[in-house]
Amino acid sequence: MLSKNQFKLISSLKKKKARIQNNLFIAEGIKVVEELISSKLELNKLFCTEDYRNIFNVENIQIISDKELKSISEFTSPNQVLAIFEIPEKEIIKNTGLTLVLDEINDPGNLGTIIRLCDWFAVDQIVCSTNTVDCFNPKVVQASMGSLSRVSIVYSDLKPFLEKEIRPIYGALLNGENVYKTSLPNNAILVMGNEANGISKEVQNTIIKPITIPQFGEIQNTESLNVATATAILLSEFKR
Repeated sequence: MLSKNQFKLISSLKKKKARIQNNLFIAEGIKVVEELISSKLELNKLFCTEDYRNIFNVENIQIISDKELKSISEFTSPNQVLAIFEIPEKEIIKNTGLTLVLDEINDPGNLGTIIRLCDWFAVDQIVCSTNTVDCFNPKVVQASMGSLSRVSIVYSDLKPFLEKEIRPIYGALLNGENVYKTSLPNNAILVMGNEANGISKEVQNTIIKPITIPQFGEIQNTESLNVATATAILLSEFKR
């Protein structure tokens, strides 16, 4: 049975402030939880219904009812299992290979998808602006589908970080060079901007090589690509 303190803790972890205070985050769904358990992340507690108790070979497991699971779930249809994990220690920003930089990405689904993309394309680190959505937000964790455990995510003030970089800094801008005609190195920074406003002026000033994805449609009414879609295309070109 779920205690009042457990209910209170789990509910609080849906907010960033509580995640920071407790150094914990929550994950839901069999696939996501299985992947995080098998990673280097430390499991704090696993909650599931009786039907799923034999799926996980862990000691700190607690059986709860369907009603209790629904009461703590972030989603309308609960995902059979909910787990609490320790937030890992902050990692040092690397200065080799391809690093993805995100400037004020607000949508949790977009960030989760971008984390999965980095996992797919073997980009092992993302540097986020301090106003980008928290990567341990439950919706980001869900959308990342376990890739969160394989991609290092660091939050930093982007301007001073980028000003110190020795790698060439590429940025997705509408007035940039056609990416399909650009020679892209293995060691570089790629900056992606906010869903509505793009890359901030402050960060734009650090970009050495603006690039763009050309539009091929004859009727060019589409305003812009979704940031996760654009990231997929550009990472693919960098890794070609």
